Amino acid sequence: IAPPPEAEPEELDINFVFEDKDLIIVNKEAGMVVHPAYGNWTGTLVNGLLHHADELAGSDEGGKIRPGIVHRLDKDTSGLLVVAKNDEALANLSAKFAKKDVERTYWAIVWGTPAEEGTIEGDIGRSKQDRKLMTVMQGGRGKHAVTHFKVLEYFDYLSLVEVKLETGR
Repeated sequence: IAPPPEAEPEELDINFVFEDKDLIIVNKEAGMVVHPAYGNWTGTLVNGLLHHADELAGSDEGGKIRPGIVHRLDKDTSGLLVVAKNDEALANLSAKFAKKDVERTYWAIVWGTPAEEGTIEGDIGRSKQDRKLMTVMQGGRGKHAVTHFKVLEYFDYLSLVEVKLETGR
C-alpha cells in the first residue's frame, strides 16, 4: 500500500481567532475535515494552515499530514481547535491533553428531552456496517468513553445540552 501523499498548502477561508509565536487557535466550521485522509486529500484545515503559517510543528518531517495538530474535531463539528507552531508547543500541548489538563466543553442540540444532567458511558468503536461511523460496542470492545452533560434549555422537541468530555471521546 502506498503511503498517503503529503498535505499541500491551499488558500482557504479559515477563521483565525488567536495566533502568537507558539500557537494558532482557529474556529473550525462544520463540514471542514481537519487533516487529509482517504477521500479528503485537499480542502482540509491542515492544507489551509500550511498556506497560512511559515512554520507548523512536525511539518518539516517528510510524509507528515498532521502538522501541528494536537487534537481534532469531527468533520461535522464546529469549534475551537488549537494548533502548535513549533515542536516545543506540540510537546507541551500533547502532554496537557494526555493528562486531561485541558477541559473540552461543547454545546449540542439533541432530539428529545433528556434528564437535566447525567453521564453517558460506554465503549466506542468503528461500526461493522459502515467503517466511517462510530458506534457503541458491546463486550468490552472499543475504547472506553465517558461524557457528562447538562441541559441548558428545553424546546418543544429539542434540547440545548452542554457536553463535557472526560475521556476525549
